[in-house]
Amino acid sequence: MSKYQRAFGPHDPQRTYVAHAFDEQLFDTGEVQLNYAVAGDPERAALLLIPGQTESWWGYETAMPLLTEHFQVFAVDLRGQGRSTRTPGRYTLDNIANDLVRFIDGVIGRPTVVAGLSSGGVIATWLAAYAPPGTVRAAYLEDPPLFSSEVRPAVGQNIDQCIGPIWGLLAKYLGDQWSIGDWDGLIQAIPKELPERLVFVAGLFGLGDEPRQALKEYDPEWGRAFWTGAVYAGCEHERMLRSVKVPVLFTHHFRVVDGASGMLLGAMSDTQVAAVGELISTAGNDFRLVSFPEMAHSMHGQDPALYATTLTSWATDLELIP
Repeated sequence: MSKYQRAFGPHDPQRTYVAHAFDEQLFDTGEVQLNYAVAGDPERAALLLIPGQTESWWGYETAMPLLTEHFQVFAVDLRGQGRSTRTPGRYTLDNIANDLVRFIDGVIGRPTVVAGLSSGGVIATWLAAYAPPGTVRAAYLEDPPLFSSEVRPAVGQNIDQCIGPIWGLLAKYLGDQWSIGDWDGLIQAIPKELPERLVFVAGLFGLGDEPRQALKEYDPEWGRAFWTGAVYAGCEHERMLRSVKVPVLFTHHFRVVDGASGMLLGAMSDTQVAAVGELISTAGNDFRLVSFPEMAHSMHGQDPALYATTLTSWATDLELIP
């Protein structure tokens, strides 16, 4: 039995959480309490930052001050991540994104630019497609796994051909809400149960005596929902992309497709990104693609200055900010 069994999560906040540079607040949606931080002048344009899977709001902590020259910045923990509520059995894209519709209405209170990394970019896509009119002004999708995180995508590689086995392994050894918590077993299983191409990716979670901080704040049921496809129940990506109603900026980062197997290392293949652009453009929206093939998955983590410049230049060009 691992010494970390049942150690991390809201049930043990002293072991799980650490202090950050910005004050944290809670917003009650009626179902969940969303933890968030705010920076900047409320007279400026509103920007909502949506973290990726296993990332809490403070993944944006370094980028936030760079954005406040142009925005009032809101960074949020999604349900099941950070200090926000765990919701067993209710991790779906519709539920997660509707939390943010309520957040924009109840906390921000005005039309908002949304920017999401990875699965946060998929959530930003949902908001761009399905949020009530006037809620979202534009969406920045930072290396999102559109199509590639689906079990049966309309285009290209599926989740099993990408990073999916990692989410399955986390769910197996850590359990929903860390109910298994076999960290030692997870470490031992990685070289045995993961495809070789993903072993070094798994190392990004911190494979020492303790998980990295963001993983401590993560409900592994998220991973299970993605691995099984439950997260996208009734919300196929192709239909969602056809429904987008606002301008979109898309940054595509590191990606490699194995010529023999077709396996994808990265969030999306070039073929999938082209399909995203065609669907959004055909729906009548401005779609701008910027390729950063040497950039890590999280640009706001690796190069916050480039992230801020990329976002604000696009927003300025669209006259979303002065």
